[in-house]
Amino acid sequence: MEGTAAETDPVRARRARITAAARLGQRIGYGLFLASLMLLVVGFVTSFTPLLVGVTTACLVGGSVVLAPAIIAGYAARAAEREDRERGI
Repeated sequence: MEGTAAETDPVRARRARITAAARLGQRIGYGLFLASLMLLVVGFVTSFTPLLVGVTTACLVGGSVVLAPAIIAGYAARAAEREDRERGI
């Protein structure tokens, strides 16, 4: 019995792994941005302590570092799949 195309074609299998990693990276990146936003609101409501500022900044930087490559990899994998479909591969 034959498997799916992603299981038999090594290129599609690798592309599926990249897509899954990109989705995870996007969830983590957007989650870090959400955390930084919530911490910012907490800082406005209470007071900005050095620890709160540091954690908020770390969430923003971490979200940017994780999210940017995840978005690029996700778009690249989807574009490659679309190109394969258009070519009939």
